[in-house]
Amino acid sequence: MTTWQRFLIILFITFPTVLIDQFSKLIAAKSLPKYESFSYFYDTLRIGYTENTGAFLGLGNTLSPTLRFWIFVVAVGTILGGLFIYLLRSQKEERFDLIALSLVFSGGLSNFYDRAINNGAVIDFINMGVGGVRTGIFNFADVFIMLGLFLLITKPLFSKHKAS
Repeated sequence: MTTWQRFLIILFITFPTVLIDQFSKLIAAKSLPKYESFSYFYDTLRIGYTENTGAFLGLGNTLSPTLRFWIFVVAVGTILGGLFIYLLRSQKEERFDLIALSLVFSGGLSNFYDRAINNGAVIDFINMGVGGVRTGIFNFADVFIMLGLFLLITKPLFSKHKAS
């Protein structure tokens, strides 16, 4: 696969996923009151606006603003840049892996964009669960990241060429 073909695959995954995530965050920011949630489907789904200054599930949100900047903006930006270059240049990745890693990249890029324009915070607004068993509050970028990771992790289960 040529670099141009790889770029087109990355683009066709990244553009719509970032657009979906950013549009949903814009709607959440404009229509949901801060730190208040609404329950749907017998409390299986909760929708509520919050700003997460940490990473996954709020990890790191108690760090100093300077340290958060260096970790979540500088380090994550560097990792995303490295991942993008890897996706473009790596000839050993199959199309499936390129798609899965592009989902991880696009989700990370959209959350990175949030941090860059939202004073280091990411907009989260979705929470799911049953009773006391609930997810953390997340957004569509997180869904794309998790989908990409899920595809990478489960690929060996569905591979036609299993090692003996």
